[in-house]
Amino acid sequence: MNKEELIKIVRQKLYEKIQNFEKLISETRASNNDTKGSMGDKYETGREMLQQEINNLQVQLNEVLKQQDFLKTSFESLRMIKKFDKAEKGAIVKTERGLFFISVSLGEITFENQKIICISPESPLAKVMNGKQKDEVFSLNNMGQKIVEIF
Repeated sequence: MNKEELIKIVRQKLYEKIQNFEKLISETRASNNDTKGSMGDKYETGREMLQQEINNLQVQLNEVLKQQDFLKTSFESLRMIKKFDKAEKGAIVKTERGLFFISVSLGEITFENQKIICISPESPLAKVMNGKQKDEVFSLNNMGQKIVEIF
């Protein structure tokens, strides 16, 4: 499995999420500015709701920016592209139930005709897998899984 190509795809997905959040924030700010000159205090509540939406989008954008920074600092040095012998940050873990890339919380992506779920090292699944090796079994939510391979 070409991990460098997988990382490029993950970077691209994060970039697209960032662009989308920035666009949504910009559009929401524009609609907030449009309401300022109209109809007085009657629309103050609506403007406050728009401001809360902008704040919410900004929080989500900041989280994606943190993920992008993590990916950059972790993988730029190529130390995470090495072959892994245990489940840890940067590893791709194949279990009986699927493939998991312990990197950033991005959800499911398709790579080399396989579905890979990108999970944060802080996720419950990554935490329970952490340090486990091939053929070891772990359990999450009363569901046991066996590690088949680690890349």
